[in-house]
Amino acid sequence: MRLLPLAPGGPRRHSPRHLPACSLALLLLLGCCLGVSRVAAGSRRPNVVLLLTDDQDETPLKKTKALIGEMGMTFSSAYVPSALCCPSRASILTGKYPHNHHVVNNTLEGNCSSKSWQKIQEPHTFPAILSSVCGYQTFFAGKYLNEYGAPDAGGLEHVPVGWSYWYALEKNSKYYNYTLSINGKARKHGENYSVDYLTDVLANVSLDFLDYKSNYEPFFMMISTPAPHSPWTAAPQYQKLFQNVFAPRNKNFNIHGTNKHWLIRQAKTPMTNSSIQFLDNAFRKRWQTLLSVDDLVEKLVKRLEFIGELNNTYIFYTSDNGYHTGQFSLPIDKRQLYEFDIKVPLLVRGPGIKPNQTSKMLVANIDLGPTILDIAGYNLNKTQMDGMSLLPILRGASNVTWRSDVLVEYQGEGRNVTDPTCPSLSPGVSQCFPDCVCEDAYNNTYACVRTMSALWNLQYCEFDDQEVFVEVYNLTADPHQITNIAKSIDPELLGKMNYRLMMLQSCSGPTCRTPGVFDPGYRFDPRLMFNNYGGGRTRRFSKHLL
Repeated sequence: MRLLPLAPGGPRRHSPRHLPACSLALLLLLGCCLGVSRVAAGSRRPNVVLLLTDDQDETPLKKTKALIGEMGMTFSSAYVPSALCCPSRASILTGKYPHNHHVVNNTLEGNCSSKSWQKIQEPHTFPAILSSVCGYQTFFAGKYLNEYGAPDAGGLEHVPVGWSYWYALEKNSKYYNYTLSINGKARKHGENYSVDYLTDVLANVSLDFLDYKSNYEPFFMMISTPAPHSPWTAAPQYQKLFQNVFAPRNKNFNIHGTNKHWLIRQAKTPMTNSSIQFLDNAFRKRWQTLLSVDDLVEKLVKRLEFIGELNNTYIFYTSDNGYHTGQFSLPIDKRQLYEFDIKVPLLVRGPGIKPNQTSKMLVANIDLGPTILDIAGYNLNKTQMDGMSLLPILRGASNVTWRSDVLVEYQGEGRNVTDPTCPSLSPGVSQCFPDCVCEDAYNNTYACVRTMSALWNLQYCEFDDQEVFVEVYNLTADPHQITNIAKSIDPELLGKMNYRLMMLQSCSGPTCRTPGVFDPGYRFDPRLMFNNYGGGRTRRFSKHLL
């Protein structure tokens, strides 16, 4: 059974706010977004759809690849600035690195959907700008931030600034037995597949929006699915598929993390047969949940085509972070600095994008906000975003000046108590499995420079712990990041990477886009290392390198 049309309180088709307005004030306001002529000259401003999955790495999505990737561009080097749901989602919405939006983990105390976030960051997200300045209808459906709906932060009555239509999940991903905020009013769902399975509910309300929206304004849709996040509950018709599929047995699968941070070294190698069976089963279930996302994409594209909007709509498909299943003998989770956790899929189709393209350019999810605002014609110089617009790349512009590095930063979680199930472990660990292999700790706090240039493919990371541990990987020679070359790399290069990391960790806006270590225009400016634009924590890494 389909959901009813959008709840009362949202804009209505043919209502006064949807009729063309000619007031001088409105024209001046929209003037900030009239640069779009270079995007779609002579036509209505483009629509944008952002599809966001939860914890996706590998993908079985044949329809999505065919309908988005093969009809546009696939980015093979897309990264997140933090491999955890809430900080990463905050980066998508704000276009900022975590040290500038201050969301450090999935808790209210970590600024995840806190009152501070709502007051300081939400009014400046790209959907808020699309709505208030560019005249876009904005639609949200699915998981927002992990603590959204918490009673201490406004509950489900809180609807973030900038959203015309709001269908948000209370807190973290579920498939059944959840509550949605429908424009600020709670609606509970049970466990009847035909009316409650969340991925399908999101598909249905999205199709309803396309039928119900105003025809006089462009629209932006953000659809944020629970899949493939735990509890990995697949739709009934998909629960027996992929029985012969297993987690990838890459070179870093089920091996000891030699010369890595202590949290990686504590994993038990080889893993037990029961642990391997568990992670293989989790991998299969994750794929099963994604098949409903594939169906959602197909329905959405067909509906856009049916209503005549497909050729004027950009569609982005990505995830909030990656995921690991057995690499370095870590069972399942994210949070780590390695490619399998920080790298995500990114597929884009839309006006002016040629089909079947692959871009190797180094991009990050902080680029999504600037890109979508650029599509809307907004002057990006008016924002404080750290990211860059992908639009020149998408449209095949020649001689694009682009970055060669991005920042990755994570603040470890753990309490100063011993886990009662693992008394032999020191205080401060968290996300522990029954065999006392832990996925996180309070000093799993690190920052990395991920560099890709014509000659170098490097990752340089420092931990904020008593060891001041450093990890460096040459991903050209070692794509699975098995060998830490921190002690063998040229000390001069190590010093440059250390300086660059300190600069990026205190960057804001334009200073986050300065040339990297291997760029011709690179120069070392010590003043940039100590700017506190974002109010980030004081650097105390690698003093031995200074």
